Amino acid sequence: MGKSWCTLAALILLGGLLDAALTDDTTTERNSFFNNTTTAESVSVQPQHHVTDRPTPTAASRKSSEDKQLDSKNISQDSEDKKKKEEEEDDKTEDKRTQRDCPPIGLESLRVDDSQIQASSYQRTGLGPHRGRLNIQSGIEDGDLYDGAWCAQYKDRHQWLEVDAIHLTLFTGVITQGRNSIWSWDWVHTYKVQLSNDSVSWESCMNGTEEAIFEGNQNPEAPVLGLLPVPTVARFLRINPQTWYFNGTICLRAEILGCRVDDNFYSEREAGSEDALDFRQHNYKEMRKLMKSVTEECPDITRIYTIGKSYLGLKLYVMEISDNPGKHELGEPEFRYVAGMHGNEALGRELVLNLMQYLCKEYKTGNQRIVRLVTETRIHLLPSMNPDGYEAAYEKGSELAGWADGRFTFEGIDLNHNFPDLNNIMWHAQETAADPSKVPNHYIPMPQYYTQEDAMVAPVTRAVINWMQDIPFVLSANLHGGELVVVYPFDCTRDWAPQEDTPTADNAFFRWLATVYASTNLAMSNPNRRMCHYEDFQSHNNIINGGAWHTVPGSMNDFSYMHTNCFEVTVELSCDKFPHVSELPIEWENNKESLLIYMEQVHRGIKGVVRDKLSRQGIADAVIKVEDHDHDIRSAADGDYWRLLNPGEYKVVVWAQGYHPSMRRCRVGMEPHATTCDFTLTRTPIERLKEIRAKRGKIPQDLQLHLRALRLRMLRASTKAINQRRERQRARKARSSRAQRA
Repeated sequence: MGKSWCTLAALILLGGLLDAALTDDTTTERNSFFNNTTTAESVSVQPQHHVTDRPTPTAASRKSSEDKQLDSKNISQDSEDKKKKEEEEDDKTEDKRTQRDCPPIGLESLRVDDSQIQASSYQRTGLGPHRGRLNIQSGIEDGDLYDGAWCAQYKDRHQWLEVDAIHLTLFTGVITQGRNSIWSWDWVHTYKVQLSNDSVSWESCMNGTEEAIFEGNQNPEAPVLGLLPVPTVARFLRINPQTWYFNGTICLRAEILGCRVDDNFYSEREAGSEDALDFRQHNYKEMRKLMKSVTEECPDITRIYTIGKSYLGLKLYVMEISDNPGKHELGEPEFRYVAGMHGNEALGRELVLNLMQYLCKEYKTGNQRIVRLVTETRIHLLPSMNPDGYEAAYEKGSELAGWADGRFTFEGIDLNHNFPDLNNIMWHAQETAADPSKVPNHYIPMPQYYTQEDAMVAPVTRAVINWMQDIPFVLSANLHGGELVVVYPFDCTRDWAPQEDTPTADNAFFRWLATVYASTNLAMSNPNRRMCHYEDFQSHNNIINGGAWHTVPGSMNDFSYMHTNCFEVTVELSCDKFPHVSELPIEWENNKESLLIYMEQVHRGIKGVVRDKLSRQGIADAVIKVEDHDHDIRSAADGDYWRLLNPGEYKVVVWAQGYHPSMRRCRVGMEPHATTCDFTLTRTPIERLKEIRAKRGKIPQDLQLHLRALRLRMLRASTKAINQRRERQRARKARSSRAQRA
């Protein structure tokens, strides 16, 4: 062919279908392909984003540059020749960025349905075309229905994976990946791209006068981007493998980049959000800038503070939102969201940043639900627990970070296994104790080895532990990504089983917490959604016990429950760990109600203040025990406490060092607020005497009477014990003498 089909399609269709949506800009761009580096004519366009009224930064800067340098909209070769070399290089880089700015059409995010993906052949159902999605994960065993790629049945160059975009789409690139498997190594080295408008007539994408050959993968996991020499409008796209790993077969996972073209046949509104929030991926500097802007907009209810630094020196910033920021108010519960434990699971980070903006804006407009939440709760938001990992993933980009890049800290530590394993310490103590009921079930201390300086503990882990110990948190959620499920403790199984349901003493309430989030999440609660990878969590109502999923010793959830008063669950927010910016408004809408209603659960159960009967001062570290719940909590420094419970009537016993225990019954109703259950404790006479002597005061008469009665009881008890001992001695002597006579 004299001209490539790609170029002809662009010339014919762009003028009639793109109109004002796309900006024609013919430039010269270099594209490097397998064994072939050529200079190809390219059409650079302004992509259509899902976020309305928010121009693409590259497109906006390009328009500004054009306004300053060009006298007309049509760019001619003559005008380009007049530019300086530096400006030409900038334009080339700009064009390449613009191509990448076209969003993924949705193979990884599941917006592309299984029915839209076809293949020339496949080995079996578990390796069918529906499994050819970027970053899809396989189960442990090969051969099941949920393998980690599309794999062709035959090893020849006639195999293809086809995607139907449904709408006319300006295709700009393809991202490929090999097969996810711990047993097999399969990937495609090179491939061709074919396009069609009717799925019958196909034309190969050309690179000048030759068919374009795209570089594929050199290993199973690292994603590789191939940009089309010319962005091309079509409906169908095929990936046609040409060479593959010599010891494997044709297997791949893929994502397609493309901007939807407006037409007269499909005019439905794209999904998004009406909230005016900053929907984009924020690196460390941008995150800090956004948090600062929120405090400037709502200075009366916000405060930024840091809890430590990462290995590379990046600060862990926390946003506090409260009507009295910077101070713990008596009776007001403390809540936290933690995101970014795994740096490449970026959605939680953006949702927490969106939540900051939303709470600020809605509080200012007088939204009564938000006003009540802010005035009755002290909220702490940590958007990035692993900033080093996030920066590594951010540099590669949302589609090219793969499944694991940025997951670990700079030192290579998985933070969700980096907390002290208190589970096995408690279980071992229970198994070896004469009376397991006497083994402490809360505030379990950290083992000595963990506190040593040379312990393999990340700086951010130590910072978060200190944060947990400093603030009396009541409820928390740890935001992850890569699945759609809410996970509740225990995460670690007993006896090191790989999978085993391992409930806590508060299993019923944890299941309630998980259900509250999952049932209000638009993606999780969608009955028609497909599973992300290989686990069918819908059969569990999108909640699962951590141990029943897979054992995780040293998790933050378990540590929070066993070392502090705080209940915590893990929320897996999305199949896609690092969604494209175009997905963020949709994900915000999926999670907005869940994030709000979960915070409101901190006001369930019972609350109150434990006070000294005489001084009326709060008693710190008083133990609050609920009958039939083998997990106690303790009062905070001011004597206030919060015990999360489901509706019902409970017998509650409170005691503290130097005080007589106190018991009362507390009833929890269905109302979305905690029942007040205060306790007043009376000091033991010995403790009162110690206190008076320390102050060199006079012993009051009532205490003298108490002490006299106590001495009499002790005297009677000791006399009784002496008499009993003498009786036993006489009985032994009598038995001995009878034995001698016999």
